[in-house]
Amino acid sequence: MLGNAAKFTPRGGVIEVRLARQGAEAVVTVTDTGRGIPAAMLDSIFDMFVQVSPAQDRVNGGLGIGLYLVRRLAELHGGRVTARSEGPGRGSEFEVRLPAAEVFPDAAAMLPAKAHRHCGPRRVIVADDNTDAASSLAILLALRGSDARVASDGFEALRLGETFEPHVVMLDIGMPGLDGFETARRVRAAPWGRDVLLVAITGWGRPDDRAQSQAAGFDLHLVKPVDLDVIESLLTGSIEDVPVRG
Repeated sequence: MLGNAAKFTPRGGVIEVRLARQGAEAVVTVTDTGRGIPAAMLDSIFDMFVQVSPAQDRVNGGLGIGLYLVRRLAELHGGRVTARSEGPGRGSEFEVRLPAAEVFPDAAAMLPAKAHRHCGPRRVIVADDNTDAASSLAILLALRGSDARVASDGFEALRLGETFEPHVVMLDIGMPGLDGFETARRVRAAPWGRDVLLVAITGWGRPDDRAQSQAAGFDLHLVKPVDLDVIESLLTGSIEDVPVRG
């Protein structure tokens, strides 16, 4: 939320961060004097891939994922998030409410819980030269119980695979230096990569792109923005239910 406020508030604007306790809740608010939000978008701003101004957000590196993650993280902690704005050019206020702890838990109470009930743990590599895209997808995978690692290019993905021994490798196709097709071939040639689930995640979706993916050894070709229902199927272990090379 603070990152969004900084990104969309012009030089000379004001950003305020406040923390208060209201009853049994801790309340965090981030208020800015920036771009603002149209009234019609206040209910949808926390949905996946929603952007107030897509063209401008792409220029600033936004993918329409950050506020979705804010909502999901708040909900996972038993809280909620809301947005308020008087309209374009009139600033925004984002408020997160979380249950407040009466006392700090002891160390035993802070031990990690069991893996997400919907899936067994999976080790996943996400390789994409767009670090925002890779990091955001890795966070989404982690929210679903996986151990996800990020690589910024094909070479790093191959080095990581040697020690991480992933179950799933997700590769962007258009990476510089070593593109996704060649990275996939090298993954398949490595002992650790012969049986991994190899997924292309790309903006290229033409029939010949899919044919190249198949020839390079990919099991699945997904076009951005990825369908999270398919990702969920991968992570729950119901991979046989996913249309291979679809």
